[in-house]
Amino acid sequence: MKKRFSKILLSKILLLVTIFLFSLNIFAKNKTPLLYVGTEAEFAPFEYLENGKVVGFDMDLIDEIAKIIGYDIKVETMKFDGLLPALQAKKLDIVIAGVTVTDERKKFVDFSDTYYVSEQMIVVNKTVDTGIKSFKDFPGKDVGVVLGYTADLVVSEIEGVNIKRYNGTGEAIMALKAKKLDAIVIDSEPAKNYSAQNDDLTVIESDSAKEEYAIVLRKGQDEILKKINDALKTLKENGKYDELIKKYFK
Repeated sequence: MKKRFSKILLSKILLLVTIFLFSLNIFAKNKTPLLYVGTEAEFAPFEYLENGKVVGFDMDLIDEIAKIIGYDIKVETMKFDGLLPALQAKKLDIVIAGVTVTDERKKFVDFSDTYYVSEQMIVVNKTVDTGIKSFKDFPGKDVGVVLGYTADLVVSEIEGVNIKRYNGTGEAIMALKAKKLDAIVIDSEPAKNYSAQNDDLTVIESDSAKEEYAIVLRKGQDEILKKINDALKTLKENGKYDELIKKYFK
């Protein structure tokens, strides 16, 4: 009797273990994969903080892409110059932060198809007569840029400029408003955004070359890169991309 009881008990245990393992397997199969997305929340209207949440064009865009490719996303914010190192260290899966596609960056990372075209603009404090009308007026002036941004590279090529580098756009804007700078150089949409929000600031359009924004991935992420590019194409074809453009830029 005891022997028979032991066999029955063992059979029940094995059945429970089988059911448990089967449930784990089903759960694993049904669990949505997670994509760690890096950004810098100081680049309105592309990404910025609103009520403690990172919002903006880039955030809406990556949300729509994630829906199409079947991923959940977790947004990680950090300073711009730390994003690509974090990506290469596998702390992030992708970066979307108004990152300009350059030949130098292509040596170390891969880019998605272009999702936005921008240019550099000059922002000045209109309560101060600096005489700045274009990049040609920069020599001898104090010009602010954000560390690692395209403007940092552009202004660095101009001789005689006293370049002041900042960790974020907000810091550069505050310095300009405090009259510690003669001008700052930032991308067109953030320039327009900050100018619209600050009566003492105005934008001067430059003749800088157009630049392309794209999503950044580590080398070798070919499968996810293809999915992202396919999703971008879908969003442009189904009208959702145009909706986001109108929401943030029109």
